[in-house]
Amino acid sequence: MTTIDALRKALTGTPGWPWLEEALAKAAERPESAVRPFSSAGRKAGRAELPDAPGWTADEAARALLLAALPPDRVAGDVTAFYQYGDADEKRAVLKALPLLPIGAQAVPLLLDAIRTNDARLLAAALGPYARHLDPPAWRQAVLKCVFMGVPLDAVHGLGERADAELAEMLAAFAEERAAAGRPMPADAAALLSRLTSEET
Repeated sequence: MTTIDALRKALTGTPGWPWLEEALAKAAERPESAVRPFSSAGRKAGRAELPDAPGWTADEAARALLLAALPPDRVAGDVTAFYQYGDADEKRAVLKALPLLPIGAQAVPLLLDAIRTNDARLLAAALGPYARHLDPPAWRQAVLKCVFMGVPLDAVHGLGERADAELAEMLAAFAEERAAAGRPMPADAAALLSRLTSEET
């Protein structure tokens, strides 16, 4: 899993780094000052993929660093506000940053909200490392929604460890529905179902 230090290192030297460094210094002094740079990170930091932080773009990493700069006693509340009032890119950055922040399971409601949406990018981000805080029923439903929406299952962190017989039953029922409609299961879901079924025998 990526760390805040790794994201900082990946951003150091990028065109947007001087802006971000100044924004972080201000946020450390006045946490409320993080609101504007969090919103403008796409323009200021850019949206390029970070070679040294696979799976992260510059604006996502910048937003994660801004969240990590918040005082521990207000991180959970501020993270919730940034998510609730953010656009899709900002929400996704919050979701990806959650496992890097000292908030325990307090942000689970944000995952549940993301899972209820029909935004595939938010769904995938919600099933990253922080999804370990989801209880088994909610996690299984989220995985099934990935299959339904065509979100690649390699986006699901810890799938190999958490997939169980109940998920296999859900996938089998979904496969039957697909077959009845003349539609195949996604290849990765079919492979997972085959593996789980073989483990039961």
